[in-house]
Amino acid sequence: MSVMERIYLKNEQLPFCKGCSHTTISENTDRALQQLNIPLLDVILVTDIGCHGIIDKAFKTHTVHGLHGRSVALATGITAGLSHPDKKVIVFIGDGGTTIGMQHLINAAHRNFNMTVVIHNNMLYGMTGGQPSEFTPCGFRTPTLPEGAAVPAIDICSIMSAAGASYVERVIGIGDFSASLATAISRPGFCLVEVMEICTSYGVKSNPGMKLAKVVEEANLPVKVYADRQIAGPTSEPRENTRSLIELSTEIPVTVTHSLDHPVRIQLAGSAGERVQSAAEQFAIAAIRAGLNATKKGSYPVTVGIGFSAADIIISPDEILYTGSPVPDVLIITSEDGLAYAKGALENMKQGTVYIDSSLPVPKTAARIEQHGFRETAGVKEAAKYSLGYVLQREGYFKVVNSQKS
Repeated sequence: MSVMERIYLKNEQLPFCKGCSHTTISENTDRALQQLNIPLLDVILVTDIGCHGIIDKAFKTHTVHGLHGRSVALATGITAGLSHPDKKVIVFIGDGGTTIGMQHLINAAHRNFNMTVVIHNNMLYGMTGGQPSEFTPCGFRTPTLPEGAAVPAIDICSIMSAAGASYVERVIGIGDFSASLATAISRPGFCLVEVMEICTSYGVKSNPGMKLAKVVEEANLPVKVYADRQIAGPTSEPRENTRSLIELSTEIPVTVTHSLDHPVRIQLAGSAGERVQSAAEQFAIAAIRAGLNATKKGSYPVTVGIGFSAADIIISPDEILYTGSPVPDVLIITSEDGLAYAKGALENMKQGTVYIDSSLPVPKTAARIEQHGFRETAGVKEAAKYSLGYVLQREGYFKVVNSQKS
């Protein structure tokens, strides 16, 4: 590919390994956009986690960086929200991200959302050490699979075509394939170009002497156009008289008084299913009713419903610019799960007070400890709420208000 003048990319060295085709894809994308003469800020590039995603800072367009496998889902929301034919939403995703988020691609193709997806298929997970993906061809070796893949690679182009995409093409990521990208970007609806590559860090070393074109041919992945349909994507009709999500706020009236002249950080540590989060939210709202600023940050494992549930609350007469309290002033522990979770806070506390359920062993900490039967008095489901009320009565941060009247 001849030396090109960059318009959409910055004039700097791109952040990829020497010889990586990710550089070629980025430059071809710039070239394709130049062919279409699309205004710089009419382009929204959505990238995925993976080596290709570090290109964000090199593009002068709008860029959005997504979670692993979720870039197409983000792009779907963007294009549905824009609903503007002149705005071009382009997704960069790797074969690893496509493996993880394949359902997003199928749904977006099926509903024909307006976007162009460029799959960087180097046939392995390049960022995390060269593990095989669902796009690793049979016999292709990787550092973690030196014997070679035992099953054929997924033919994503056939899947996308069958799902109903407007335009689908597979190309070899060598030289100038900008015309293919330009075709895809110019079409309405869901368009996808799969670019076949070799990872110079892992693919070449694990498969010495390999030729990309031969690997693709032997994998029975034809380089061709799979779908070429002029199908308009969906449009979203603008709604009137809807509330702004950005400006959305609920005013909480001040109905009682407080006595605080400094911020107080409270950590409530209990068990999932014992209403820890709702109790913390009610406490924060009560503090706001007293004229204080309040934040609440919830913490719990991905297995929602089991294990610990914790909440960090900050109440302050002044503006709060952060959330969380790794070293709380007050630590409330209502269960064994909460005690295990609060281990770090207990070690970090050099002062303050720990309020702990009387059924639990007394932990080692430099803070003052006070035991109370939260669970015995209020029951399992109300222990968290009761513990916050108990601490409020003991500490007297603000006046207690009857929630039934508020």
